[in-house]
Amino acid sequence: MANVWKSGKTQEQLQSEQAQVTATVQEMIRGIELHGDAAVKEYSSKLDKWEPEAFRLTEQQIEEVVQAVSPKTKDDIQFAQAQIRRFAEYQRESMQDVEVETLPGVILGHKHIPVNSVGCYIPGGRYPMVASAHMSILTAKVAGVKRVIACTPPIAGQIPQETVCAMAMAGADEIYILGGVQALAAMAIGTESIAPVDMLVGPGNAYVAEAKRLLFGRVGIDLLAGPTETLVIADETADAEMVACDILGQAEHGPTSPGALITTSEALAHATIIEIEKQLEVLPTADVARKAWEDYGIVIVADTEEEVLKEADALAYEHVEVLTKDPSYYLERLTNYGALFLGPETNVAYGDKVIGTNHTLPTKQAARYTGGLWVGKFLKTCTYQRCTPEASAHVGEYAARLCEIERFMGHREQALLRVRRYGNEEQLKWATTSSQDWR
Repeated sequence: MANVWKSGKTQEQLQSEQAQVTATVQEMIRGIELHGDAAVKEYSSKLDKWEPEAFRLTEQQIEEVVQAVSPKTKDDIQFAQAQIRRFAEYQRESMQDVEVETLPGVILGHKHIPVNSVGCYIPGGRYPMVASAHMSILTAKVAGVKRVIACTPPIAGQIPQETVCAMAMAGADEIYILGGVQALAAMAIGTESIAPVDMLVGPGNAYVAEAKRLLFGRVGIDLLAGPTETLVIADETADAEMVACDILGQAEHGPTSPGALITTSEALAHATIIEIEKQLEVLPTADVARKAWEDYGIVIVADTEEEVLKEADALAYEHVEVLTKDPSYYLERLTNYGALFLGPETNVAYGDKVIGTNHTLPTKQAARYTGGLWVGKFLKTCTYQRCTPEASAHVGEYAARLCEIERFMGHREQALLRVRRYGNEEQLKWATTSSQDWR
């Protein structure tokens, strides 16, 4: 039986905190709906102390920013983007259009059509999320999106140069220095200076996630990316230093970022708890990571690998590291996760920044029903059909009878019209009689 040694906040506490966030975001969205750019400027001034003449950077401003970034940093960004582009291209190539003759004369197919316009949010604040530019802008461009715009907040009243450089190198068509709810709402609703988009993507804090939730329907979204979650599955072959390091390495994202260990080794559980306290004494971001660990950290000791699987799938965490003697056991059997990191040689930081998989992933148990952001999220799989006259009459007989069962008599007549128009003598007689019976 699995034993919970440590748990985080209760569901009631989390719901109370979320209600406050929802109220704030609803008010901001209403303000931007009513007042457009004026409201965006007011929120930017109030929340970010940022009052530029225009939020959109000109081509000259972008060029100046790119030139100001060191060559080494640009090389590093280029390397990361090459990995992400390569994997996204392979993913795109795997998605083939389909056309098949399912019955003689009946042709069915589907096409993958890119969304026309996408707004990407690149978080800033304490952590300028340079990598999010690659993950969203670049992936959308590989998918074939025509217009990709991107917003990122100022940092301490300044343009975040490395982030803007990455946005430009990723192929953004428009770059705005604008943060938070006001950025998401402006892109979704549109203002006097920002044309609206069809879809919003990218991670962010609780307010950004709530803005996406409330704007969904008006625009599409990738997913509701909440606080970063990290689960380490480990057995007696793992070492506590690595487990602790990998949990805290993600806990630094924010004070509400859950970190968990599920293990079959009591000794490792003890050692990891001690090691986490030890590392928190020296970690530069310990102020954030400690709060996350104390409020949201989880340690579960299970008797068997089967119990580990059950507990891990119940958590359905965003990131799952597997530090066991046989990681492939979990690759073959786990069903609920955003991304897997198999073996001690890889880790979540690789996925977050550079290795090529996307770092925008499902949280809050959304991994039960969706994967993360990938090139396919920007594509609409749209079906089509066509028939020969003979096939239309053949299918129409079945369609008419099935529509009648459902009492959809207008639907039925659509089918009967084709049978009368395209059918042979026997079909025409049947369709005519059926129409007369109805009328």
